[in-house]
Amino acid sequence: MAGNTHVVVVGGGYAGVMAANRLTRRDDVAVTLINPRPDFVHRVRLHQLVGGTDDAIVAYQDVLAERVRLMVDTVSRIDAAERSVTTSAGGTLGYDYLIYAVGSGSAEPDVPGAAEFAYPMVTLEAARRLRAVLDNVPDSAQVTVVGAGPTGIETAAELAEQGRQVTLVCGGVLGPYLHARGRRSVAKRLAALGVTVVDGPDAKVTAVTRDAVRLADGRELPSEVTIWTVGFGVPDLGARSGLSTDAVGRLLTDETLTSVDDARILAAGDSAAPSGLPLRMSCLNATPLGARAADTVLSRLAGEEPEKLHQSTYAQCVSLGRGGGIYQFANRSDVAVWLHIDDRLGARIKEKVCTGIPKHLAGEAHKPGSFKLHRMPGGVAKRQKLLRANRTAASAAAEAQAAAGRSA
Repeated sequence: MAGNTHVVVVGGGYAGVMAANRLTRRDDVAVTLINPRPDFVHRVRLHQLVGGTDDAIVAYQDVLAERVRLMVDTVSRIDAAERSVTTSAGGTLGYDYLIYAVGSGSAEPDVPGAAEFAYPMVTLEAARRLRAVLDNVPDSAQVTVVGAGPTGIETAAELAEQGRQVTLVCGGVLGPYLHARGRRSVAKRLAALGVTVVDGPDAKVTAVTRDAVRLADGRELPSEVTIWTVGFGVPDLGARSGLSTDAVGRLLTDETLTSVDDARILAAGDSAAPSGLPLRMSCLNATPLGARAADTVLSRLAGEEPEKLHQSTYAQCVSLGRGGGIYQFANRSDVAVWLHIDDRLGARIKEKVCTGIPKHLAGEAHKPGSFKLHRMPGGVAKRQKLLRANRTAASAAAEAQAAAGRSA
């Protein structure tokens, strides 16, 4: 293979494509991107696929650098000692560096009946299956969306805008990330679309049946189609390969995104847990993390000290059908603040974000090194403060546990 250094990127989502493109800055680096699908999944549009307003895919030729070799396959194991990966097709591929960007999905539901009767939508295949189910039921069929994070809210709004009868079960509060003012704005828009919002401490789902959803307070909501958007999980490839991960499967790294186990393995996107303090799942974080992981590799190849992670811009952008949306601003601790933009302007901003993401990736493909978001000034001091607080809390918990053990 051409090039003196071979980098394998596992996963072709936002982080993986950004990392692969950026690595082509050096002519002596060959890059292989391994992904199970031949097309790029534009994940922030999966709710539109379910609603029938977008197919949520982009051709890799439109976002991936020509020098990146695309291998359509699935990695079944990483052998860190041999610096190689084994694929489901039975092949073995060596590497000098590996970037772990396998992304995230929904956790296996532990609610009785959810796995059998509720439809997830976190992957392209799951969203397509759900779309087919909706195509085969009348518009009057009662649809229940479980989970009131961004995916649940967007899906409920998308379907209600088309005239579907939708109930959104929050399992707590509507939009947990949102500021109270932003939450009121979202609730107003959902009400205008006809969505029934079920929130509060008793709005937790305790069981799902073929035609109903049962809540903690004993209520039973009729549901011909139940959509499950609850939970977060990461593919177990890292753990199966003997690498250190956190409780949900994210690869444990230092602040340069380098694995705590192996200096030749890095992680980016939703599957990275730098210093045990991962960033919130979002494309806003995934894309810069991909650039940061690539920069760490490039710095090492140049004999330079890699920069540490920092993130200076936080927000959450949620569509509320095609005619509404909200852009929720946040501080550098990623806590929502009072400022938000909603209604039609919020919808336009969300659409601009959705169309802009492939443009960022394509821009890096055509001019590697042009992406700058991960290098914006600020954010370092705040990140270090959060890390110190995390270490202090962990130390206090350990001391309390030790004291309890001594007194037992």
